[in-house]
Order: sequence, then C-alpha cells, then structure tokens
Amino acid sequence: MIHPIPADSWRNLIEQIGLLYQEYRDKSTLQEIETRRQQDAEIQANAHSSPGSEETPEEEEEDEEDEEELASPPERRALPQICLLSNPHSQFNLWQDLPEIQSSGVLEILQPEEIKLQEAMFELVTSEASYYKSLSLLVSHFMENERLKKILHPSEAHILFSNVLDVMAVSERFLLELERRMEENIVISDVCDIVYDYAANHFSVYITYVSNQTYQERTYKQLLQEKAAFRELIAQLELDPKCRGLPLSSFLILPFQRITRLKLLVQNILKRVEERSERECTALDAHRELELVVKACNEGVRKMSRTEQMISIQKKMEFKIKSVPIISHSRWLLKQGELQQMSGPKTSRTLRTKKLFREIYLFLFNDLLVICRQIPGDKYQVFDSAPRGLLRVEELEDQGQTLANVFILRLLENADDREATYMLKASSQSEMKRWMTSLAPNRRTKFVSFTSRLLDCPQVQCVHPYVAQQPDELTLELADILNILDKTEDGWIFGERLHDQERGWFPSNMTEEILNPKIRSQNLKECFRVHKMDDPQRSQNKDRRKLGSRNRQ
Repeated sequence: MIHPIPADSWRNLIEQIGLLYQEYRDKSTLQEIETRRQQDAEIQANAHSSPGSEETPEEEEEDEEDEEELASPPERRALPQICLLSNPHSQFNLWQDLPEIQSSGVLEILQPEEIKLQEAMFELVTSEASYYKSLSLLVSHFMENERLKKILHPSEAHILFSNVLDVMAVSERFLLELERRMEENIVISDVCDIVYDYAANHFSVYITYVSNQTYQERTYKQLLQEKAAFRELIAQLELDPKCRGLPLSSFLILPFQRITRLKLLVQNILKRVEERSERECTALDAHRELELVVKACNEGVRKMSRTEQMISIQKKMEFKIKSVPIISHSRWLLKQGELQQMSGPKTSRTLRTKKLFREIYLFLFNDLLVICRQIPGDKYQVFDSAPRGLLRVEELEDQGQTLANVFILRLLENADDREATYMLKASSQSEMKRWMTSLAPNRRTKFVSFTSRLLDCPQVQCVHPYVAQQPDELTLELADILNILDKTEDGWIFGERLHDQERGWFPSNMTEEILNPKIRSQNLKECFRVHKMDDPQRSQNKDRRKLGSRNRQ
C-alpha cells in the first residue's frame, strides 16, 4: 500500500540533521564495528553453549595456537550509538522510529529483512543530508569569508577550494531527488536507481575535485607556513561553535570521503535486497558506477603524485651501467629502501666478519627493479636493473643470527642480459616479508592463494584508522574488513580489503580479529555478491533503465 508523506515532513526531518558529516561518519562506523563485535560474540557464545559444540582437548589446543599466531587485538570497549538528529532526546536515528512510521502500522506488515532494507536506504538519504550540511559550512564559513578572500590570491583560492561549488550543487540536486522519492511512499521503493543516474551522469565533479587533492594539500601547508594572516584567520574560524572543533582540513577532504562512503552504503543496501530481483540489479548497477567514479578519483590523485615522484627519483640517479629511462606514464614506485647485500661468494656465508654485508638501495617500480648504492649528495649510483617480471625470491632457512632475515633475489635477466643472484638482509622479519611480497607478488601467501578466496582464511576489522606510510602499505578506514594473506611475528599483516580487493601491509594493532567462521563466511558471501559478473538479464534491465533515463531528459 502507498502511504504518501507530506513534503514538509521529510524536509523538516532533513533540516533537523544535527551532526556534521565528519561526526556522522565516525560515529556510524564505530557503531558498525560494535554491531559486528556483538554478532561475533553471540555466535561464539551460542556455539560453545550448544550440546554438540564441545571440543576435544586437541581441538582446543589447535584453536589456542591459531589465536596466538595473530597479535592480540586491542581491548574491546563499548562504542557510542549514533543519533543523526539535533535533539539529544530524539530517537529518530532509525527509519522505524519516525512518528509517521510508528503510527502507520507498516512495521506489523513488513518482514524483518524489508525493515532492514528500509533502514539502509534511509541511512543513505540522511547521511547525504549530513554531508550537504558540512559542504554548506565549508562554503559559507570558509570559502566565502570576506577577510579570507582578501588574504588569498585567486589562484590560491582556486587550488584550495577547487570546484567545491559544483560538488555542492550536485549534492543538493541529488538530495532533492532522494527526498522526492521518500515523499512518494512511507515505505521507500528504492534509492539505487537515483544513485545510478547521478553516478553515471553527474558525479564526474568528484573526479575533478579529488584529482586536485595533491596540490590542495601542498597549497594548504604552504599557506599555513608562509602566510601568518591566513594561519591566524583559519585558527579563528575553526574556533567558531558551528565547526564543532573540526579543522578546515576535515572539511576539504569531505568529497573524497563521501564518494567512497556512498559506495559502501550501496553495498549495505545490496546485502538486504532479494537476490535476482529488480532492486538487486539496480543496486549492482549503482555500485559499479560508483566503483568507476572512485577508481577514477584514486587514479587522478595517484597520477598527480606519481609524476612528481618519478621526476624527483630520476634527478637523484647516476648510472654506472647503461642508462634506463625512469620516467614513464605507465610506471610508478611500489617500494624503496636500504638492504644489506652479502659480499663475496656463497662459501663465505658462515664468515663472521664486519664486511660480510654492505649497503645497497633498491627502487622497485611496478615494472622495473633498479639496484643502487647511495653516494654523497643524496644521490644514487645505479649498478644493476631488471624487469620486475624476471625477478624471483627465495627465503633462506634459519642459519643463525648473522643470516636472520636474509633472502635470495634472482634476476633472470639483468642489465648485462645475464642471470644474477643477490643475497639480501633486511632489518626485520616484517621488512624481509614486505620486500619478498613486493618483488614477487605471485608467491603463495600463508593463509590463502592469491588466485582464490574460497578458503576460510583469518579476517580482521579495522578498529583504528591507519594512513599508509609507504607505497606497499594499505590505508585503513574504520570498519574495513580484510582477509589476512600473510603476517609477521613482529606485528605486521598483509591483507586484502574485501570491498575493493586492495592489498597491502598494515600494523596488526590497528585491527581486531573476527573469530567466528560463520561471520567470515558471511563477509565473503557478501563480497562475492557485490562483485559478481554481469548476466544477460541484468544487461537488458540496465539498457532499459538507460533508455528510460534518456526519455525523461
């Protein structure tokens, strides 16, 4: 049954959104972590309390050994619950708590899964309202401040705020479309068709904004360092109660955070819709379009920073061998750092002299390895190189303290067109494993093959955000779920994030293990569903939606 709601009712609700997007995003992800913890704990408790779940002493010992292999997770504390509305006593943080829903009787008719789906769609709408509120504050409070306009040169203002007005205009139209859909019926029919339309036709403004991020960050830092008037005014503006103690930098990064979050909100809807239904097709299409936008945003940021990085590296290199052109549009840095090279023939492995190892420096690109020695003047003298596809690595058996963390690197074809072998010593076990993983990415990992995610391997969820410090590391957001592909005894994990299949290293103390295999299996199932291949029926539905969209225009 259709129960339309007056437009003013929804608009009043949206206007009552009390949290800035930064606050909403943090609190909602904390709630997501806590919900997952509770599910994990409940299933664990049920498993241990059920009559058929008693384990033999041998099984218990094995479980204990498996748990000890991973670093101890941080203490699990209760996390705050989220309430989006400004009234602290309001309970309207959920769709089912709205007065119109409570009085309509629809909760008695709808199945539990449909209620969960309504909540997921409602969160997408209310979070967009929170995001729009933060964008409006960025524009009105910072960008349009008259004193700030006088301090900044027009070119500085353009780099700092980019096309944020275009982004805000798209968000406003998007939010109005979502509100109109909610006004049609007390039970929301769908929102993913609207998301699909905007992702396919309007969200390119995000790519423009995010691609400017490298220059934006640099300009912001330079202004803080070099212009005292700018620094003092920004500090003053940030103290305004409207900013809730949040810095300007947290407002500038909003568009990038929103486009990635929007993809996760669509994933959450996808988990709730009925399989092989029209709504599933729409959600999958919306997710794929958002994924294309997010990838284009990431590529835009990487392209800017990679080009500058490659130019900087090329300037530092001096070639003892035939020069290799470093700068290429299709090349980027994967890892760089110092290692110890074992000197002398292999028979000298057991020697215990100070000159057993000497320093070398490696630059590993996505398609090329360059081996150097550091020389005065912050320069690097190149003495060997090889295509990355012709590299092989092998870990040495334990041969005492001197040869700890030593591995063999083979260049099947080096700069002299011959095979070369290097024995290299890393500073720690984690550094050795990270180099081996980067040098030869197709090696089998400890828990699961790179070519298969069908096996039950350990999983963790992120409980503390982490910003990558090296190219081979992975930046983690709160509530990210990751498969553990490998790990080290000194506290590093090599993992694959489920929602985008990005891989990298991160400290184990940033995460918390998901203990129950049922939860891990469910996470994998949801991952497969989100990324499953197109089928002919979906393609036909997609074509019909595109045709309908063109006809409406």
